[in-house]
Amino acid sequence: MGPMRALWAVLAVQLALLGAFAVLVATGNVPFADGDSDSSRGSARTKVDRFDSRRAWRLLVAQVRLGPRPAGSPASRRLARRLKRTLPRGRYQRVPGGLRNVVGMVPGRSRRYVVVGAHYDTKDQPGFVGANDGASGTAVVAQLGREIRPRRLRHTLVFVLFDGEESPRGTPDIDFAREGLRGSRVAARRFRRARAMILLDFVGEKGLRLRREGNSNARLWRRLRRAARRVDASRTFPRGSQGGIQDDHIPFAEQGIPAIDLIDFDFACYHRRCDDLSAVSERSLDAVGESVLELLRGL
Repeated sequence: MGPMRALWAVLAVQLALLGAFAVLVATGNVPFADGDSDSSRGSARTKVDRFDSRRAWRLLVAQVRLGPRPAGSPASRRLARRLKRTLPRGRYQRVPGGLRNVVGMVPGRSRRYVVVGAHYDTKDQPGFVGANDGASGTAVVAQLGREIRPRRLRHTLVFVLFDGEESPRGTPDIDFAREGLRGSRVAARRFRRARAMILLDFVGEKGLRLRREGNSNARLWRRLRRAARRVDASRTFPRGSQGGIQDDHIPFAEQGIPAIDLIDFDFACYHRRCDDLSAVSERSLDAVGESVLELLRGL
């Protein structure tokens, strides 16, 4: 082999090695590289794009454009009709006081089922449009229902969009647990044999960080965080916990169902008019949607 041919051969080998190294870096599989504790145990870290966050965002915007949507209002009933058309096998579930949950289902290989829920009503106060508190969870749950294909899951998925989560206007905060959660109390009795319950509430805030809510099942939350790491959304689910709150997961937990609540209760615009489109982000919807979708595929 002549000198020039030898040089070209060396260069070819070097280029091949550089290409292989680039692939390892891109996929996060560089041997002995520093990483978090889960990477050191060999868990995969991959970026995926299965959740259509643009479509979820459009549904969020459509809800906000309806204006305030307190339980039983014309705007709320109009939204319920749209959600019924959106969810697979959509139907209504009666709730006392003339309210109604919207229920959908995606069948799995087993008759056992998991409930995924959010509330679609807003706090009954003038000018409150609930982009985060109401619209964000509803948008992600509805899109999850559209994304998941039948029979590709171990367990059947039941999607429930709750009416009447917020207590009626004028109810003191101390009476919320008794006067609110109207739709979820009905649903928890009907679906009391659920294997798990996943609630999405405040999931659209810009710069979203979701720590475990104090009443949420610790084991199921750990599974969610592992799912988030697999889709490269671990920043959205940092370690640690926050205080427990009364929310739509509580009636399910009282039935003995492992339940978790995805909520950032430090949200600065809680029950304020600034909970509008300026407070929320499609990127947050995407991180939550991808993470919950990954969790559901593994339950």
